[in-house]
Amino acid sequence: MGRQIGIVGFGGQLEVEAPRLHGPPEAAPALLVGQREFAAEVSRDLPSLAPGATSLIEVTVDGARVGELAQVSLVSSRRFIELSGAVWSNNTVRVMARNISAATFELAAATLSVGVP
Repeated sequence: MGRQIGIVGFGGQLEVEAPRLHGPPEAAPALLVGQREFAAEVSRDLPSLAPGATSLIEVTVDGARVGELAQVSLVSSRRFIELSGAVWSNNTVRVMARNISAATFELAAATLSVGVP
């Protein structure tokens, strides 16, 4: 038994059954197809960060769309590095690493995890 949607037209009420959406599933809102989730892990040699300094890093995350927020984490014991990310262009997440301490950090290569829910 399908759901019916009532539409009022010039000649009275019409009933439409099973409306169809046309387009690829990845273009549909999450409300219609369930939750979309994309992720990537990359090993990066991060630059030295002076107090208050920032560094931008771009990571390819296939399926990510412009304007979406990203969740970013660094597999490292550096707790004074603040990370944030957003999808900068389709399939590319721009990550900003910022030193929030009073000391300069020389960061070694580490695994950067990026997810777009």
